[in-house]
Amino acid sequence: MYKAFYRLQRNPFEITPDPSFLFPTTRHNEALATLYYGVTAHRGFVVLTGEVGTGKTLLLRSLLGLLQRRDTAFALIFNPSLSPLEFVRYIAGDFGLPSAGKAKDELIHILNEFLLQRHQHGLTTLLVVDEAHHLSAEVLEEIRLLTNLETSQQKLLQIVLAGQPELDQKLDSHELRQLKQRVALRCRLDCLNLHETGEYMRRRLTIAGLNGGPPIFEEEAIAAVHQHSKGIPRLINTICENALLAGYAKQEAVVTAPIVHGVASDLRLGVTSDKNNGTAKVAHGADDENLLRAVKMLLDVRDRMQGPVDPKGRLQ
Repeated sequence: MYKAFYRLQRNPFEITPDPSFLFPTTRHNEALATLYYGVTAHRGFVVLTGEVGTGKTLLLRSLLGLLQRRDTAFALIFNPSLSPLEFVRYIAGDFGLPSAGKAKDELIHILNEFLLQRHQHGLTTLLVVDEAHHLSAEVLEEIRLLTNLETSQQKLLQIVLAGQPELDQKLDSHELRQLKQRVALRCRLDCLNLHETGEYMRRRLTIAGLNGGPPIFEEEAIAAVHQHSKGIPRLINTICENALLAGYAKQEAVVTAPIVHGVASDLRLGVTSDKNNGTAKVAHGADDENLLRAVKMLLDVRDRMQGPVDPKGRLQ
């Protein structure tokens, strides 16, 4: 809707993890290098942690893109709320192995044969588990047992676990101390600082097609984005996407700090829960004026859309 107005070829702030938009901060580069080394050097077990929205899934997809060039076979689990049997069955199925109706010991045997064959041909096999902080203790123990699939020289299955800081807490527990001892490498993603936030936004705009001309976000707006997002890339994307939409609705060639503050208020980024009485508190003063501005923005956007709109709000 706003791309032509802001001289863009594609949406710069999509929240889907597109590896072409990877912003290589020092920490992201170090994490990607650690993951790549851990897998290609057959270190066995690598852990990646980071707060919500810091780019873990994007980093994993970038890693898999690099490894595909090396004929690495991988199984990717992104919904780890599985029983131990379901977990092993999912892995076997993702590798294209027969899994229906198989008992767990049969699946492990089939998986071991598969890994040995690949090892004999000098090929790497990888298991990636995203959202691994949701894994149960039973499944984490199953992962520990999978690390026992090895030759006398190296591990047959390389494993990468990625999750929120709660994953570190689980691995630090006494119950999982055996699994923790198997971890060969660990890396962590942090939030972006103010300078990195500006560079992150400019890089995405450039990739999206911005080529010269005046900047789309003024410096004060970038500072406002960092303030409200706290440097979390996913929130940066959400704020910037909505700010471009609001700027387009107002026909503002440059996104200003007030636009960003208004968007953050509309997104309720300043709202925190009061645990004592169950009510919500607004930290940045969202009021009737903000609500009216949001409604007007939506009406402006609707009027700019092509085609008439029926009474239910649908394009005819």
